[in-house]
Amino acid sequence: MSVTTTCTAEEALKKLKDGNVQYLESKNSIGDVSLDIRKKTCAEGQTPYAIVITCSDSRVIPESIFNAGIGDIFVIRVAGNVIDNHQLGSIEYAAEHLGSNLVVVMGHNHCGAVGAAIAGNAESFIKSITDEITKAIGGEKDDYKACCLNVKNSVKVIEDKLKLQPGAKVCGAVYHLEDGKVEFL
Repeated sequence: MSVTTTCTAEEALKKLKDGNVQYLESKNSIGDVSLDIRKKTCAEGQTPYAIVITCSDSRVIPESIFNAGIGDIFVIRVAGNVIDNHQLGSIEYAAEHLGSNLVVVMGHNHCGAVGAAIAGNAESFIKSITDEITKAIGGEKDDYKACCLNVKNSVKVIEDKLKLQPGAKVCGAVYHLEDGKVEFL
């Protein structure tokens, strides 16, 4: 299936980085959420320039963090930004059918799911998430290092399991809760 891409992976990464700088410098998000863009994307469909997989944490708001509006980024949220077949299917859809060339796995510091994996005391359905994180981090006890290991593992899962179009890129990032900065790994 041939899909028209919205922009190159490099152009998408630049848009995310520039958007994060704007986010850091502003008091309000200025991504386009206007009635006009709602009508346009409803009538013409969405063409997100990037796919962002991130944690469900309420303090991590990708559209704001990257100063993105309606239709700009395809966001997949799951606690601990772990990757399973559901996330892979969503990524595959956005890449193949919407033309997104950049996939970013964005973890964050002070992540409750990573903390629970480090502590090793999760139960019930949460355990399925922490078990995945534990596989990724091994015996790492440092929150930040564990977060990075978890992100890198999710990037590797995507790279190993999905055949993305030539020119597509998968990268990792960490969002810092205390100042809003995104560090691309």
